[in-house]
Amino acid sequence: MIKVMEAAFFDLDKTVIAKASMLAFGPPFYKEGMISRRTAIRTAYAQLIYRHLGANDRKLAMLRETVLAITKGWDQNRVTQIVTHTLSEIVEPLIYQEALELMEYHRNQGRLIYLVSASPIEILTPLGEYLDVDGVIGSKSKIDHEGRYTGEMEFYCYGPYKVEAMFELAKNEGLSLKDSYAYSDSYTDIPMLEAVGHPIAVNPDRVLSKRAKEKGWEILTFSKPVRIKDRKRSSKAQTTVAASAAALAVAGLATGAVVRKQRNHSKS
Repeated sequence: MIKVMEAAFFDLDKTVIAKASMLAFGPPFYKEGMISRRTAIRTAYAQLIYRHLGANDRKLAMLRETVLAITKGWDQNRVTQIVTHTLSEIVEPLIYQEALELMEYHRNQGRLIYLVSASPIEILTPLGEYLDVDGVIGSKSKIDHEGRYTGEMEFYCYGPYKVEAMFELAKNEGLSLKDSYAYSDSYTDIPMLEAVGHPIAVNPDRVLSKRAKEKGWEILTFSKPVRIKDRKRSSKAQTTVAASAAALAVAGLATGAVVRKQRNHSKS
């Protein structure tokens, strides 16, 4: 008998990280000479607008076309190398602590973890490895025979297309979507949230907030970006304190019990 698995699907921008991932890598691309100073400034401005005014269909379409135009002719391997080498510097300080805690919770419950985002797969793949998730679903640009971007999109992981990819994944991996969870901040991901049995709105925009309240969906606020390294150091310090307390208890100098949480990580 095939075991049916559950999953937790996380949107990326403003759900797992505090900014738009496609725009966050403007500085390293400029440093590597892949974009001009003017384009870098435009990218920073777009990041500011996105952060404070949010996203909608028109803005996301403009962002997509801008990225396709800018990256046309770029070498895909070079882009992947830059993203991978600068990931901790650019993205790590933007990761929400609350998202990391939820991922850990779902792992402990035996669920698979997936990032589902309109961001390019070249960003999602190394980020997914960095966060130790089970898989990623992202946008794919067309590549020519020389490994360079053509300026066209092969698959745009957006709106209803996210859901199509999730259904395909569920079919291939034996996932039960009705028993799975999804997290997002944007009304554009309402189809994604409606595709699972446990939809959760995170830092929702006005439209999603209204829909979540109408549907009785849980609403969460993520507000604590944290470096994974700092979080690991904090966890290590807590473990040291716990170990010391346990030693004292054994010695009869203190009473109580030490509870250790074990992480059960399911992989497909």
